Order: sequence, then C-alpha cells, then structure tokens
Amino acid sequence: MDAKKYAELLIKNGFVKESYMHLYDSALKEKFDKIAEEKFDKDAEKEFKDKIKKIFDEHKDEWPDHADQESIESGYKNYDKTEFPRPLKRMRLIWDSFNLSVEEPYFWLLNNLRENFGYTDVDKIIDIYSAAENSAFFGVTQMRLGAQQDKVTQLLTSIGKMVKDLFQIVRELRIIDERLLYYRESLGLDENYEKVKDGFKEASEITLKDIWISQVQGGTKNPASIFGLAREVGFMSLPDLFFSTHPQLEDDVDEYVEKHRGGFNPSLKNVLKRSLKMYLEWKKRTFQELKVRRGFTLKYLKQHSDIIKMYIGWVKPYLRHIRKLTLDENKMETVDLVSSFEGSLLETEYLAKKKSGDAFACVLVHILFRTRPSLAYQQEGYQRGAIHVGMMILDIRGYAMTKEEIERYKQMRQDEDFELIRSISESVAAAMDALGKEFEDYLREAEGAEKKKEKEEKKETKLGFWESFKIEFVGAKKAKPKKPKKKESKKIDKKNAEKEARATAFNLYRYFKKGHGMVQW
Repeated sequence: MDAKKYAELLIKNGFVKESYMHLYDSALKEKFDKIAEEKFDKDAEKEFKDKIKKIFDEHKDEWPDHADQESIESGYKNYDKTEFPRPLKRMRLIWDSFNLSVEEPYFWLLNNLRENFGYTDVDKIIDIYSAAENSAFFGVTQMRLGAQQDKVTQLLTSIGKMVKDLFQIVRELRIIDERLLYYRESLGLDENYEKVKDGFKEASEITLKDIWISQVQGGTKNPASIFGLAREVGFMSLPDLFFSTHPQLEDDVDEYVEKHRGGFNPSLKNVLKRSLKMYLEWKKRTFQELKVRRGFTLKYLKQHSDIIKMYIGWVKPYLRHIRKLTLDENKMETVDLVSSFEGSLLETEYLAKKKSGDAFACVLVHILFRTRPSLAYQQEGYQRGAIHVGMMILDIRGYAMTKEEIERYKQMRQDEDFELIRSISESVAAAMDALGKEFEDYLREAEGAEKKKEKEEKKETKLGFWESFKIEFVGAKKAKPKKPKKKESKKIDKKNAEKEARATAFNLYRYFKKGHGMVQW
C-alpha cells in the first residue's frame, strides 16, 4: 500500500489536519454518529465513500496533504509518508545483532510500560509474520495452516448446506400457512384459532372443497368423484350443490341438506350427503394434522438455526488462526527476505494508553524483526518451536488521543484482519436477505416471541438471526441507552496528555538503550 492509499485510509477514519477539517467535518460526523447508533450499514457506507470521493475530485492531487500523516526521513533530504498518524514524538532504534533474541526486547518494553510508566491498558494492534519459502520455519507453519484450513473447509461446507436447507424449511412453512389460512377462514377462526363473529369466508370453503376433489377424489379422472358423476344423467347439478352447501359439522349434514336442498331427488341428495360427510371429516383431520406439522416444522427451523450458529461459533477461532498463520504478501516481496535463506520477518504493534487530564496519553510501540529462525528438537522428537535471532527496528511514537480517536485508529489498523471474516459474513447475509422477513418472523415464533400486530411501531430488542451472525463474527456491541442525551460540545484539553506522551516515548527509548548497554544521554 503506497502513501496515497494510507492518506485515504487516515482521512476516512478522521485523521485530518485542522486546517482541512472543515472539508470533511460533515461527512465524518455523520459516519461516526451512525456507527455509534449501529446504523452504519452498506448503504450508509456507500454514501460516505461517495461524499469523500467528491471532495477528492474537487481537490485533485492536493487531497493527500489533507491527511494528518507522519512523515519520516528515509535518506539525506528525502522524506516519506507512513501509514501512521502524525505523532507528537517519534523515536527509532535499529539494533542488528546475530545473537539478538526477539522475545527479550519485546517483553522488556511491554513490562516497563506497565510497571514503570503506569500504562496498564495495552491493546495489541498488529501481529503478523512472513517466512522464506525454503526455510524450515515456513514448512512447519504451513503444516499447521493446512490443518486449520481443512477444518474450516469442512465447517463452511456444512454451514453452506444447512443455510441452503433453510430455504426449503421456510418454503414449507409458507405453504402450510397458506393452507391453514383456508382452514381458518372456512371455520371462522382467527390467527389464535378462536371463533370470530362473521369470520366465515365462503371463498376459502370453496377452495378447500376444490382441493379435496382434486387430491382426494382424483378430480375428473375418477368417475365416482363429484366432477365424474356430473357427466351422468341426473347428477349434472351435483358440483353446484356441493360447492354451495356449507354445513359446519359432519353430524349436521343430514339435517342441513334436507332443510336447504330438500327439493332435489333422493339419489342426488344421498350423493351430496355422502360427499359432504367425507369432506368435513377430511377437513377436520387434516386441519389438526397441519397444525401439528407446523409446530414441528417451527421447532425444526429453530434447531436448524441453532446448529448453524454453533458451527459459526466453531469456525470463528479457526478463521482467526488462519489469518494469523497466513504469510504477509507485502513482506514476502521485500528484498529483506530471500527464498533460499533461513529468514523471516515479524511485525508487532501494540498501543499502551493512560488517562491524563481530559484525554489519554498513548504510546505506540511498533517493532519489525528480521530474524533467522532456528528449530530446536529434543531426542523424543518433540518440537519446541522456532528461536528467532537477528535485527530489530523499533519505533516508539507518542500521541495524545481521545477515546473515540483510539477506537478509530484501532479499527483502521485492524480492518485487514477481518477481511476474510467479512467476506463470509456478507455471503451469509445475502442468503438471509433472500429468505426474507418471514424467516425472522418464523424464528421469533419458534422461540416463543409474540408476532408483530403493528408495523414496527416499536423496535424489538430481541436479536434476529442475521444480528446473531454478526455477533459471532465481529463481537457484541455495547448496549446504547434508548434516549441518549446529547452531550454538550466541550473542547478537550490535551496539554497534559501531550506532555505525558512525549516524556514517556523519550524515556522509554532512553531507558531501553541504557538497559541494553548502548550509548545514551
């Protein structure tokens, strides 16, 4: 990633020079407000990117200078931009020694920040490595990576199959609900299967009778069916009588037919009574069967979704391990790593912060190791892991940041770590969107939640299926108050934090050199 890309990333995360902030203030404020309210979805993200692009287009090649970006001297009178925000103070140390072990300086710096400087709150930002293709360390790590990838492949295949099965389950529930609607309206019942005044719908009764003739009697193919008998002399009016006669109970068929259809010949009335009796008995039994089947299918849907969530919980750590074990492509192409040498590059970064005044004093420790890993074995064949010795490039940067700025920086630096997880999340999200709102309603009903009777007058606090997926992948977000009070705009004083960060960055660098026998002042 070149300096221009880093400048774009810094601007999009709010690290803009004060003199240019007025250009981006509106777009950035809207973005961060939506993130705080958990409303920064794909549409909002696209809208934000379009606004930033419009500003870039207006300022053409000048916009990279808008970023509050660090500039370092890479040679005599030559300065390069880095991927870091501009620090208050930056100290660099290059230590090249064949006998240098990487673990000792790493933990020396970390322990001193915690114990001697009081920076007890430390976040790991970056932890990646690369190894030469022909090195022994590369072979060992690729074996571990292969085992993780095989397991992930199995789990993702199972998740894909089960998500596909959800479509069939939801489709089956839709068909059941459609059929139950006809039953309820033909019996005059509401959604809770309670009797409703004037709830009888003749259209639903006729629909059920048509289904019975077609599926049970065989329609026109069966000579003994309603339509088959209509071809015979004396039974031509049978279909009209059958579809217009609506007794509610099978025990009332005889009385109802004699009362309302008594003027027809006895043979026609007998066939009509027999058909109505068989139809009402079929309707009663299939209605109960459909209700039981719907309940079973709802429970199966809940079980199915729970298993998918369980698989997602299993696959999440494997995906993170794969991201850690995957070699950094950018470092694989650097001249410091030669495929035929026993070499590796390790990059670590952590942010230590301490409350100072209104803001936080932050020390960002970035270490790049170019090492020669050596594998140690015992007689039994147990591998103890690689010992890394070689060169270290240490950068200590001091910042004064607010809590929001710290979170923005962490998010900016960790975006690539979640790229693999996001790609899988988005594919699952697309499948969930295709299932539609009915899936959410069925799942809530299976979990015992009441159905919505009004159109989202009040948002439900219960998480939906897709929200649970995001929690599995990205982690749960802190709950927000229902009616957050607007905070008064207060200018944050960073003077104490700036003083603390400068002093800590310099003293940590000075004490490190002193503790390792180097020239110091």
